Amino acid sequence: MCKEAKKAAYCPYSHFPVGAALLTGDGRIFSGCNVENACFPLGVCAERTAIQKAISEGYTDFRAMAIASDSEEQFIVPCGACRQVMREFGRNWDIFMTKPNGTYVFKTLEELLPLSFGPEDLRKP
Repeated sequence: MCKEAKKAAYCPYSHFPVGAALLTGDGRIFSGCNVENACFPLGVCAERTAIQKAISEGYTDFRAMAIASDSEEQFIVPCGACRQVMREFGRNWDIFMTKPNGTYVFKTLEELLPLSFGPEDLRKP
């Protein structure tokens, strides 16, 4: 589904389409693509698009995310901002990073964002 989501990417500036598919705790999948803007900081990554779609429909329990791009040389990894947004919803979910040929690697969010700051840190005295 992340490869399919990539087809909807709006990336007239970078020409780097990215798609994401987010698996919820109850098995629902939300997809997202990157959406660029002429005012560059206002663009949003595919990972955050998928998360925002899920949250807007009442889902906050996530198990995994798969990410696709057209990069043949390397696996596509989430940016730091996306990792922090993902972290808001737990540490122990899997991130599958893919290549167009179908190969993939996966890491837990904990591996991608060690020593992270999350909601529980705001509750500490």
